[in-house]
Amino acid sequence: MTRFHLVRHGPTHAKAMIGWTDLPADLSDQDALDRLNTYLPDAPVVSSDLGRAIATADCLCTTRPRHPHDAAFREIHFGLWEGQTFATAEAENPALIRAFWETPGSVAAPGGECWDQVTTRVWAALDGYHDEDIIVVAHFGAILAALQRALGVTAAQVFAHKIDNLSVTQISFDGTRWSTGQINHCP
Repeated sequence: MTRFHLVRHGPTHAKAMIGWTDLPADLSDQDALDRLNTYLPDAPVVSSDLGRAIATADCLCTTRPRHPHDAAFREIHFGLWEGQTFATAEAENPALIRAFWETPGSVAAPGGECWDQVTTRVWAALDGYHDEDIIVVAHFGAILAALQRALGVTAAQVFAHKIDNLSVTQISFDGTRWSTGQINHCP
């Protein structure tokens, strides 16, 4: 059984679409980090290669082993929408931004990636782990992609889930089927 404990990185406080832009995480809430550390199993930690995920993972690795960063666990790449608000992107191309969020799949951000590309890379990364507990520090989109696989739902259905910063979402694979545990648990 492979058990994934998917942790969303600390908050950036950005009020825009931030995918591959490397903003730092605010890790000043030591009580929240202590609760997270206590809640998580003694298991190896892997993170996205973006700074906000790396810094969050570093807070969890005081006694846990660390795997190399994995770019497959990055956030969705918003391309030309990076750093823009939804309203700004909507003003430029309302049909495209609405299709991107309301019918996720093959619609890509200009110069970015589509939801299908995100799920392909995240699912391939998940397939690289076997028969262990693993803590994955990642991003909203990567966690939703993993959750979509475990739940066996559509992209539109998985987008209904909230994934808070410093929350834990648990999924498992027994070699035959995927299952879920807690979703968006904030210890």
